[in-house]
Amino acid sequence: MLRRLFIRDFVIADRLELEFGPGFSALTGETGAGKSILVDALGLALGGRADAGTVRAGADRAEVSAEFDLPPGDAVAAWLAESDLTAEEGRLLLRRVVEAGGRSRAYINGTPATVQQLSDLGDRLADIHGQHAHHALLRPEAQRALLDGHAGAQEAAAQAARSFRQWRRLREAREQAEAGAEAAGRERELVEWQVGELRALGFDREAWGETEADHRRLSNAAGLLAAVDEVLGLLEEAEDSATARTGRALARLADAAGMDPALAEARALAEGADLQLREAVHGLRRYRDQADLDPSRLGELEARIEAVMAMARKHRVAPERLPETLAALEARLAELALLHDPAALAAREAEARRTYAEWAGRLTQARRKAGAALEKAVTAAMADLAMGGGRFAVHLEPVAEGSAHGQETVEFRVTANPGQPLRALAKVASGGELSRIGLALQVIASRAGGAGTLVFDEVDVGIGGRVAEIVGRMLAELGRERQVLCVTHLPQVAARADAQFSIAKESRRGGVFSVVIALEGDGRVDEIARMLGGVKITETTREHAREMLGSPVSRGEAPPITSSPSRGGKGGDGGT
Repeated sequence: MLRRLFIRDFVIADRLELEFGPGFSALTGETGAGKSILVDALGLALGGRADAGTVRAGADRAEVSAEFDLPPGDAVAAWLAESDLTAEEGRLLLRRVVEAGGRSRAYINGTPATVQQLSDLGDRLADIHGQHAHHALLRPEAQRALLDGHAGAQEAAAQAARSFRQWRRLREAREQAEAGAEAAGRERELVEWQVGELRALGFDREAWGETEADHRRLSNAAGLLAAVDEVLGLLEEAEDSATARTGRALARLADAAGMDPALAEARALAEGADLQLREAVHGLRRYRDQADLDPSRLGELEARIEAVMAMARKHRVAPERLPETLAALEARLAELALLHDPAALAAREAEARRTYAEWAGRLTQARRKAGAALEKAVTAAMADLAMGGGRFAVHLEPVAEGSAHGQETVEFRVTANPGQPLRALAKVASGGELSRIGLALQVIASRAGGAGTLVFDEVDVGIGGRVAEIVGRMLAELGRERQVLCVTHLPQVAARADAQFSIAKESRRGGVFSVVIALEGDGRVDEIARMLGGVKITETTREHAREMLGSPVSRGEAPPITSSPSRGGKGGDGGT
């Protein structure tokens, strides 16, 4: 459940902080006041698309944080554990920052996260139905996704799609094998020759590094030995070498230290320097004596390097990539072996076809079962929404050989009046009918989903009167099962809410900003009256508002929702 929403410098909101409770909450206000900004901000926190246009003019960045309650044992907790993210005492905090330049950052409980992680988590926490959700239901893919979601068949749908693609690839390979066996044979001979060459080369990255190092050493052997001889001369073999001088110096220091113990430390340091010089001399002599100047070894190394470089040029890769080239050619050779054996390929194709049929069959069964339940529920809801006698149906049309989406297409069909045949939703429903049917579908589908918070952004557009009262009742009933937030212009819907927020614009500091007030008592009565009566609010409209509310609010009881104390949840400097 969404507990808190914090917004800073987002569109026209400078600073808003709201606290929510369970049940059904309505967000109301004049057109253009910024009601949908709250929904957009929550969507951003849940991993939605970010762009520089969301940053308030003059601000460096926009920031949105959403805090959710996390019950023990919740599926979200399991997701967090799998992602190595931990929740703090049943609390989950999502945070999104968007820079003025458009770059965004995401955090989960203070830990940097990817936007994809935020989106995956957001899908489990909240389900947002936008203003254009009804129109989206006219698209076949949206209808199919809604049905599969209602059926809990997303995994079966994904497996069916994967197995279908695998089956098609193998069928194409088998057809190619049957049609192009001669060409495949020629290619196979060429690839076999290339694989043989590379295997004979026996390239190894570690050995290649050693070969290059040995070649550099042997190529420079003469210069290395000349340098060693010169250094040995300077250190010991010359008449006035360094070791001869240190020897004389040590003899003098020994005499002097015998006369003055204060020179003992200098004598010890000099003895150490003399010892290190003599060890260096021994090391240089060993290097000179063991130096490998075998010209034949140098020739072998040069021949090996030339062979490797020639092979790399032939395949147009760096020498270090030759193992990958060999692996790719071996894989292609395995494919060509199958192409050379259409019977084996046909067996694999048949197995892939059986796998697809199994997953697609499961998907069909789930769709039929869920479709029957959806038909019954939506038809009943249509009667409640002043479409008595109308009927809703889920039509599954078989597809020959199936597709990546299963063995059938999904089409929502409806008739708004008794006695009329069912026709596709996109061809029958008027704007008002589509709004009502779409709302019924969203409410019913939301009950089948796992998200604890449901958000409806002006999904009640196009309805009014008695139907609006019924929509309000539907959302209130849904609020007993889930947390429901609804942006609405309809007083009949707002009056059914357990709590209500008013969103308005305020001019200050030369700018216009959104402010939010958590309404209680008379404040809520006045807001419902405004929604009923327009600009001029009379005592008659107030009385009508009280009658519509008929709730604990009208008796002066506080709603089960709170906002920050400053100005009753109003945005501004230091406010909410």
